[in-house]
Amino acid sequence: MEDIRIQDDLYMYVNQETLEKLEIPADKPVAGGFAELSDGVEKIMRAEFEEMSTSKVYPNVHLERACVLYALAKDADRKKAHGIAPALANLAIIDTLTDVSAFGGMYKALSLKGIPTPINVGVETDMKNTKRHLVYMQGPGVILPDASYYRPEMAAQKAQILGIWANVAKMVMAQTGLSAEDQEKYVQDALAFDEILGGLVKTREEWSRYTEMYNPTDEGKVAEMLSTIDFGALLTDLFGEIPDTIVVTEPRYFENFAKVFNQENLELYKHWAYVTGLLGSCAYLSEELRDLGGMYNRAIMGVAQMTSIEKFAYSLASGMYSEPVGIYYGDKYFGQEAKKDITEIVYQIIDTYKERIKTSDILGEETKAKAILKLSKMGVKMGYPDKARALYEKLVFNPEDSLFDIVRSLKAIRELDNYAKLNKPTEPENWAMPGHMVNACYDPSVNDITFPAAILQAPFYSIKQTRSENLGGIGGVIGHEISHAFDSNGAKCDENGNINAWWTEDDFKRLDVKIQKMIEQFDGIELPWGKVNGAFIVSENMADNGGMAVTLDIMSKTEGVSYEEYFANWARVWCQKAKPEYRALLLSVDVHGPCMLRANMPPRNFQEWYDTFGVKDTDKMYIAPEKRIIIW
Repeated sequence: MEDIRIQDDLYMYVNQETLEKLEIPADKPVAGGFAELSDGVEKIMRAEFEEMSTSKVYPNVHLERACVLYALAKDADRKKAHGIAPALANLAIIDTLTDVSAFGGMYKALSLKGIPTPINVGVETDMKNTKRHLVYMQGPGVILPDASYYRPEMAAQKAQILGIWANVAKMVMAQTGLSAEDQEKYVQDALAFDEILGGLVKTREEWSRYTEMYNPTDEGKVAEMLSTIDFGALLTDLFGEIPDTIVVTEPRYFENFAKVFNQENLELYKHWAYVTGLLGSCAYLSEELRDLGGMYNRAIMGVAQMTSIEKFAYSLASGMYSEPVGIYYGDKYFGQEAKKDITEIVYQIIDTYKERIKTSDILGEETKAKAILKLSKMGVKMGYPDKARALYEKLVFNPEDSLFDIVRSLKAIRELDNYAKLNKPTEPENWAMPGHMVNACYDPSVNDITFPAAILQAPFYSIKQTRSENLGGIGGVIGHEISHAFDSNGAKCDENGNINAWWTEDDFKRLDVKIQKMIEQFDGIELPWGKVNGAFIVSENMADNGGMAVTLDIMSKTEGVSYEEYFANWARVWCQKAKPEYRALLLSVDVHGPCMLRANMPPRNFQEWYDTFGVKDTDKMYIAPEKRIIIW
């Protein structure tokens, strides 16, 4: 084992032994960290599903339906008997679209069948009045992992990945009964339509600028942009009325919509919808098709084999009934003592943020008062909700149907439920994540943080860990999420989640200086699998910085703490072994930085790091004082 000094590489010093023992499963691109905790939760809940299914004793009707769906999804013989036929029957509606002018009247039927469309319409919270809903509109996804792959400098990677996709598409299309000539034409037309989309839809980096998607537009102006279709008919079919305002989330795409979707391109669209729709359906057909359909994603992530039928079945069932499953998991495996302890840590971090805001060199005095108000009104959701939302009462299916038809019907119920929200008040009490998910988030539209029960376990958190370890683990993550309330997106949303100019121009100028320094600290770092884009990951890096700043502040005011334990657990939670292909993919699609950088970069900005380990200017984890950044 290589002798590594902590002053040179905190991440490897703490995790080297673990990383050498970690083995990436053949059906996954990653091991360790979040993935290990997720695997543990999955193992527990699969055992629960098996026990319930065997005993026929269920805690409620939601878990009963989840278990029935689980059993159907892992019945390989039943799926083989249905084969590809349910998907082909579903796709048949595409042939009935013979003129683009008819698309508006067909959109709802196409969407409820899961047919890919050149426009996606849904109902979301009005970002300027979070008590009500508005209609939002965005473009379709692209075949490649991100629209950034369509830039000229990515031509080599683009050609390679699209070649993989085309081979997979041809293998699946060979099962359709279409002639060899038609199979080839469908795939080539799908690629041609995708090429049109690729230069117009947003990249992940553009989507990461949250408030820029809010472009409320008069319905008449939107109808002009969508001149090739009957937009009024589309809206009336969905909502029984024509709403006055539509939020156009991708102006560039919709300003060019008439060039994308017109009679001349109709056949390209139809073949794109057929091929991509079929590939998206493969998971719910036979095991052979699930294997074939998953080859593209496995290839770009470096995964050797598909997941077992049991894991697939659990993922499907626990995803479709996520809230009831999460409540069951949280209620059984997350204790009240732990909930009380972690909630105390949360409010200690919020109170510390308030004190730190008072001395902020970014905000003016009036803005500081509003920032403290925002912290005071921040919602805290820890563990799991008290009950599942009413939607789950509607998620009923016929167990005699094929798995494909069951999944399609359940997704349609969810979609119809979304359309029905338009003239109803918002529900800020709803949870953004279920209790069995290993993740956490800040929601700017609600101004709340959500920490599911599944992430509230070691090494992130344990009632058996020291306070220093918990502050370095879950404390840093809690501080991270809270700091999103004041990043370049959160700074534009007030205490009620509304987009509101509560910062002054001078506040933003001072923040921009810090943002630029944070971009420079990461930008261009060369890794074996690619180069880091500092602008793409800047919000998450700022949040890591904020999480460390606030928890180190608490450490300084707490007796008997150990900075060695704090920094060690900070590095431990980011321990991850991943396939090179997957690491390269994340550089393009994940707004979070690579795990080793998340472990190693933030400490360098804080004097406690240097004092604890005697880090000197000759050590690799040293940054000159004038280049260190503390944001909050």
